[in-house]
Amino acid sequence: MTASVGSKRRQIRVSWKRHLFRTLGTAFVWFSFVIVAVAFLSIILDVFLKALPGLKLSLLTEVSNGMSGGLKNAIEGTLVLSLGSLLISAPVGIAAGIYLSEFGSGIAGKSLRFLSDVLVGVPSIVLGYVGYITMVIYLGWQFSVAAGIITLSIMLLPYIARTTEMALGNIPQAVREAGFGIGAGEGSVILRILLPGAMPAVMTGLFYALALSMGETAPLIYTAGWSNYMWNGQFTNQPIGYLTYVIWTFINEPFEEAHILAFAAAFLITMVVLGLILLGRWLMVQQLRKRGAYQ
Repeated sequence: MTASVGSKRRQIRVSWKRHLFRTLGTAFVWFSFVIVAVAFLSIILDVFLKALPGLKLSLLTEVSNGMSGGLKNAIEGTLVLSLGSLLISAPVGIAAGIYLSEFGSGIAGKSLRFLSDVLVGVPSIVLGYVGYITMVIYLGWQFSVAAGIITLSIMLLPYIARTTEMALGNIPQAVREAGFGIGAGEGSVILRILLPGAMPAVMTGLFYALALSMGETAPLIYTAGWSNYMWNGQFTNQPIGYLTYVIWTFINEPFEEAHILAFAAAFLITMVVLGLILLGRWLMVQQLRKRGAYQ
């Protein structure tokens, strides 16, 4: 009888401690969420209010004219550089992720992962300086679209490769065995079974990489330069404009119109990046709902 009463008391004590820790943990999580949400909303609101005087149609239809004008050339340049870098880095990064996931258990795979982690840790300005030495100076391309695109592509490769590797790694081994069981070869299993199943996560990684490329400044200062004119389609010996240069440069000028353009460029970049992240999340949720794995 005494042992039974003691056991019940211990259970009550443990239950009370669990309830206390659960309550404290929930409160801490919600407190952290509120801090992040308030910080995010305050930044967005502050940028929007300061960019509001410049958010007009001329912002999209006029090119930069010194420290005034619009951002048509910078918007076009950002799209050219970001999409161009993605066109190069996506096939290579996805192929590298497939190799690491399916065949990367040996020394070569471990070495590739190590080098990928090192590349992630290299500051982007260092990549820009290397691009400046190799492409702008040594190859004689000068400030150009090609130099900027290649530099951004190198920066994005490890992110896409690791995202693809993790996406394929989350697919159960039984799926691979089922593919081999019906007579499919390794290539068919990877391209027709595994990759389509991992595509939502891979696409999310691509959207994140695209958002990352749009927010870079340092590597482009050394490689793409800056131009107040629209891109003429030439890949070398021709600089190009981009939004982050406007943010980085115009905000230091003593002119109010330059500050408005800088905040307008910051607002555009922020909205595009937020839209890409939400789009990637939405695509993943839709794919999971089709499989009945998301409620």
